[in-house]
Amino acid sequence: MYQRVGQSAYKADLSATIHLANYLKNPEKSFKSVHVAGTNGKGSTSHMLASVFQEAGYKTGLYTSPHLKDFRERIKINGEMISKKYVSEFVENHKSYFEKNQLSFFEMTVGLAFDYFRTEKVDIAIVEVGMGGRLDSTNIIWPEVSVITNIGLDHTQFLGNTLEKVATEKGGIIKEGIPVIIGETLLETKHVFERISSERNSPITFVETIDTSDYTSDLKGIYQQKNIKTVLASLSLLQEKGWNIFEENIKTGLLNTIKNTGLMGRWQVLNKTPKVICDTAHNKDGLKFVMEQLATESYEKMHIVLGVVSDKDLTSILPLFPKSATYYFCKPNIPRGLDASLLLSEARGFGLIGEEYISVSKAYEAALNIASSKDLVFIGGSTFVVAEVL
Repeated sequence: MYQRVGQSAYKADLSATIHLANYLKNPEKSFKSVHVAGTNGKGSTSHMLASVFQEAGYKTGLYTSPHLKDFRERIKINGEMISKKYVSEFVENHKSYFEKNQLSFFEMTVGLAFDYFRTEKVDIAIVEVGMGGRLDSTNIIWPEVSVITNIGLDHTQFLGNTLEKVATEKGGIIKEGIPVIIGETLLETKHVFERISSERNSPITFVETIDTSDYTSDLKGIYQQKNIKTVLASLSLLQEKGWNIFEENIKTGLLNTIKNTGLMGRWQVLNKTPKVICDTAHNKDGLKFVMEQLATESYEKMHIVLGVVSDKDLTSILPLFPKSATYYFCKPNIPRGLDASLLLSEARGFGLIGEEYISVSKAYEAALNIASSKDLVFIGGSTFVVAEVL
């Protein structure tokens, strides 16, 4: 599993997925879809879109990654996770093929999701890219619209170390004649998307000018305003394509995203006294917004439970964290997790002071024990740290 192990488990190749799709008799051709890529915000955007489609009365599939508590979070229809029975029977029925062809965890999961959406006859599926876009296993669908939320430097060992290179990889989901929405315009990437969309005759929309003042989501991170713009632009195109989505569906869908889809870990308040907040932001662009929002909170002291994965560029994220907070350094319980002692050592170089703990749960427990009722506890740095707390 790439998410647990890292680079050694990553397959930058679509051939196995195409072969799998043919073996499964191409389930991806049996349902309409929206394809969502981006460095940050693709999960939130996907869930908001799914919630709106559910409010509009459509049977809506949702494929996302990674999961936080249960593998089945990745594959949902109308907010309900795929059944354990369907998962186990799918694996049992196709195990010999998986083993013979040495499929990756992600390839098998995409095959499972698309097979499930076909079997259940969804009206539409919102499909989130796992990583990148061009060579991602999800990139065999032919969507109604392609969505790229934003571009930042993350997974640079796979996607490239410049914004232009990352944009080229994510722009790989742009299909011939299929409109594309770009959620955030950057000078370094705009020309990349314009070039790809021109080559593929794909109408392109940049969403900066969209007014979101009349729209509110139950996802409370300030960064969600950018995602709402992307969602609104996508829905406008989908309405033009004949999808019966009304203003009431949009407003209700945005307000009930968590209720409708079960999304977790986005500026999620876990406790009120002391206030405890977790967020899965884990790269420079995502953490910058989270730290800005933390600075607007009222508290006496801040306590931060922090853990990261070993391939994270610490020089890009540690400067974002406040020096005034007390830190509880920990290692997420996956092989790819960075040892707490190494994180502590690196963090001290950036003026972040605290202690290391043997696990995420021990770090969180210590923070709660030390924090007063007027303090603030934040949990983050990695999706896997948040997952363990949840």
